[in-house]
Amino acid sequence: MAKINWFPGHMAKSLNQMTGEIKNVDMLIYVLDSRAPFSCFNPKFDALSINKPILYVINKADLGDENKIKVVQQKLSSMQNSKCIVLTSTTSGANSTIEPIMKELCKAKLEKYKAKGMNAFLRAMVVGVPNSGKSTLVNNLCGQKKAITGDRAGVTRGKQWVKLKNGFELLDTPGTLWPNLDNQTIATNLALIGSIKGEILDQNELALSLVEILIKSYPNSLKERYNVDTTKTALEVLEDISIFKHFMLKGDIDYDRTCSFVLEEFKKGKLGKITLDEV
Repeated sequence: MAKINWFPGHMAKSLNQMTGEIKNVDMLIYVLDSRAPFSCFNPKFDALSINKPILYVINKADLGDENKIKVVQQKLSSMQNSKCIVLTSTTSGANSTIEPIMKELCKAKLEKYKAKGMNAFLRAMVVGVPNSGKSTLVNNLCGQKKAITGDRAGVTRGKQWVKLKNGFELLDTPGTLWPNLDNQTIATNLALIGSIKGEILDQNELALSLVEILIKSYPNSLKERYNVDTTKTALEVLEDISIFKHFMLKGDIDYDRTCSFVLEEFKKGKLGKITLDEV
């Protein structure tokens, strides 16, 4: 596969804005996609997290491998000054889960203000790669649609301050990658979960990479869904899927349709609960 890299100008601007705002927030809410949580770690966010409590949110839990998610949650929960929860932000009533943890992580500030007879409010910056579900989570916390959402990379383009009912404030930030995706395994994982704009990618190569991953880590998902022999190569499996689904073009394999179909099946969770990262 050709090298995957995507860092449009608005992301550089966003990183600068986030660096400028970090002094105004008490903590970070770091949203990770359960289908590739470790690939979602952006090294450019490291500077933001210095001396700040972090709540890691493994989002889209309905799509990820539950066993792998548990391992990731344990690793992140063991980190100093951090907590980690698992949820699906579209359905899980995130406000009842997240707000108590925000208070726990920022307990020192709240107690300091209380001792002075003052009401303290918390401000959190919500960060993550594109399409990780940040804005959906923000809307869930607000109880109404205030942040722009979409099932593709690059929907949120500017920072958005939103208030919660209890007076807390959240800064929703644009999904941001890093300037040079040297690790192409990570880049492929990010492309598969929709964090990289689809228009710049070769969808057929991406589908081939997905099938290679599934043959190695989730062969049963292919067998059960398409009745294919996973001892074959990824290309042969794709061809067998095309025949199984009758995706033919004048008697030949319709590679474009088959690859688009397989990618969409993965995106919708039709292939089962899958986490691409090795944990």
